[in-house]
Amino acid sequence: MTKRKPGIFSATKAVKANARERIGQPKPVRIIDTEPRTGRAIKHKPTLEEVIRQAES
Repeated sequence: MTKRKPGIFSATKAVKANARERIGQPKPVRIIDTEPRTGRAIKHKPTLEEVIRQAES
């Protein structure tokens, strides 16, 4: 069997591992469901004409 090659040192991973030892594992984050954006109607405000038509209906 060949010897395992040691991994490349990453300062970020070392700092995070040190923080986990001292403080502990961070709490899991919940993903908040948002309504999906659908096309141009969501991106832009309605025009004045569209608002008046909706008010008349």
